[in-house]
Amino acid sequence: MDRLDMKLWTLEARGHIVPDRSLLKTPQQIEAIKKSAALNTAVLDHVESHIRAGMSTAEIDRLVYDFTTEHGGIPAPLNYEGFPKSVCTSINNVICHGIPDENEILVEGDIVNVDVSTILNGYYSDASRMFIIGRTTPEAEKLVRVTKECVELGLKAAKPWGHLGDIAHAINSHARANGYSVVEEIGGHGIGLAFHEEPFVSYVTPKGTEMVLVPGMMFTIEPMINEGSPDFFIDEENGWTVYTEDDGLSAQVEYMVLITETGVEVLTK
Repeated sequence: MDRLDMKLWTLEARGHIVPDRSLLKTPQQIEAIKKSAALNTAVLDHVESHIRAGMSTAEIDRLVYDFTTEHGGIPAPLNYEGFPKSVCTSINNVICHGIPDENEILVEGDIVNVDVSTILNGYYSDASRMFIIGRTTPEAEKLVRVTKECVELGLKAAKPWGHLGDIAHAINSHARANGYSVVEEIGGHGIGLAFHEEPFVSYVTPKGTEMVLVPGMMFTIEPMINEGSPDFFIDEENGWTVYTEDDGLSAQVEYMVLITETGVEVLTK
């Protein structure tokens, strides 16, 4: 048993949740995943330079597919468990998993989450950004701003040998202080060797709880912040798109991070 195994064994014996060694990426895996993450960031930058009022979400999908494949990658969402497109585009009251559509046109004042996930040489990466189309209401602008702040505060709370609950506490506290709610049943996830790995990353659990943050862990920080109730429903026709129950606005920002020996590294955002 090496020193790391001994430390994990000791923590587990004390009642802490520790990751399986398979969740800790090797230096070689990390370097390969970083290349996927770099392409993922480039895709989001490409979308950011083109997104505008008057374009359809299907156009965003084509931007993502073309750029990704031209650079040797594969859009991870495409055909994933039946998802029909290369990217998720979630507008206004859509919490997540919005499906791009030729008839869905971005208009002035919309807030839209573009969630990009990339496979490069078999390695996975994932991040999303919020975009405000033109000028929007002060309420929508604040929601987007606070959501970004929540992710940054969650990032600051992520420390090696801390807990996932530390991230959740920072995010949930800031959201609630601004009068918002955090979606409970949908959260972040491990990533790198597969699209969705353990652990499930909640944003409503108490500080000092959940899995210990061990160097080599890789996961997403992606809270979904609602201006009203955290309740939601899923579109019965397509089986994917998640809407706010009260028709209020929702925002989400996603970073993919790596826990290191000295802190946390953002791989794509």
